[in-house]
Amino acid sequence: MSPAAREAALRSLPPAFAEEVLDAQACFREAMEAMARPGVPRRLPAVPGLPGPLQPATAALLLTLCDLDTPVWLDHAVCDSGEVAAWLRFHRGAPIAGRPEEAAFAVVADPASLPPLDHFRLGDPEYPDRGATLLIQVADFRDDRGPLWSGPGLAAPLRLQPLGLPDRVWAERRALASLFPLGLDLIFTAGSRLVALPRSTRLED
Repeated sequence: MSPAAREAALRSLPPAFAEEVLDAQACFREAMEAMARPGVPRRLPAVPGLPGPLQPATAALLLTLCDLDTPVWLDHAVCDSGEVAAWLRFHRGAPIAGRPEEAAFAVVADPASLPPLDHFRLGDPEYPDRGATLLIQVADFRDDRGPLWSGPGLAAPLRLQPLGLPDRVWAERRALASLFPLGLDLIFTAGSRLVALPRSTRLED
């Protein structure tokens, strides 16, 4: 690709936040609040343009959390177009991980094809916080079905079901609980909303 063609391609990429600093700060606060209160939906600031199949909340989280030191793994639904990878590199300089176990963050637009959870980075005893964070796009949330969530940040247990998530994910998540504080943090996005499932949250039928 010629320099002129490359420049034209970069110019065609969707923009980042309209108010870079303020929107990123607002998004970070909402993301931290979601992690502190698992299972409770939060709404994120709007992103002016969305690359590929990204939902607004997913795009906002990537712009807020990713940088040069955070490899990002993209599932086939995100990776095939190539636009998300270019957008991430341009706006945040984030490298694209070739395999799930190499990633600090993973973006999953097709939950049915989500790799087994233990294929992602789980951290290690010295640095458990190095476990990956998965951003999983779903259709919506239902609070009248799904597993029972309990643990830190929840005054009382609650039920929540991210729609479109394969049932096997719950069994895989329960299997990782014995490894705590190692594990994964999951963030489900639906439109401009997100719900967090940190590794400290317990799941029951």
